Amino acid sequence: MTAPAMEQRPLGASGLTVPAVGMGTWQSLDVNGERAERRAHAVVAAALEHGSRFIDSSPMYGESERVLAEALGERRAETIVATKVWTSDPAEGEAQVSRALAWYGGSVDLYQVHNLKALPDQLALLERHRDAGEVRAVGATHYNPSAFGALEEVMRSGRIAAIQIPYNPLERDVEGRILPLAEELGLGVVVMRPLGGGGLLERAPGEDELAPLEPFGVRSWCQALLKWVLSEPRCHVAIPATSKPERVAENAAAGAPPWLGPDERALVARLAGA
Repeated sequence: MTAPAMEQRPLGASGLTVPAVGMGTWQSLDVNGERAERRAHAVVAAALEHGSRFIDSSPMYGESERVLAEALGERRAETIVATKVWTSDPAEGEAQVSRALAWYGGSVDLYQVHNLKALPDQLALLERHRDAGEVRAVGATHYNPSAFGALEEVMRSGRIAAIQIPYNPLERDVEGRILPLAEELGLGVVVMRPLGGGGLLERAPGEDELAPLEPFGVRSWCQALLKWVLSEPRCHVAIPATSKPERVAENAAAGAPPWLGPDERALVARLAGA
């Protein structure tokens, strides 16, 4: 039986169309050395093979931006590259963007201000590169609910097209104001930590507990968690990270409908301990 095709979703009004399941690179691509980098390249190749062509990185992630660029090589055009600027130093911000543009063939699809760091300077920097045609869309990220007030301000400014936020059954702060505001403003939503940084996978329920989710294409706890996120229509793409090529196909399979209803999402939340 052929697996269902992964759903493709408009990332708000950014102009980008993204697969429901992409890939993060925190820790997983922060490697050095021929053997480790060869395995990292295999993870990226598997992501492209299975349709997870939205790949997110950051200079905060050590070697990940470079390793991703080298893994993509001539396949850069197949990929929606999202990365970030992360520094309080305007000169270093310029240097980070210049390096990324060189690595990714002169353009970045979604460029984000990481954790709102030095937001006024870095947002203006990204806007200049967007206006020069080197950045397709500008976004902003934050992982901490204490910063969501500041995130709301930049969302309302009209200067960004997408946000990146944490969301999983145990981290639901965005449901209160961030997701409704993103929907109101037509902003794209990229979901970091859909697996709770891996912590949620440590207490996986048994097969019998997951059985009610089988009609939705769920065959593992990881898929249940990704389906839980992606069944929220205001979330456009989830970016789980993995260092295992074989895990990429499992993640990607969660990006195809049918989607969970309220009862199934409530079941996943209970199984996660919410």
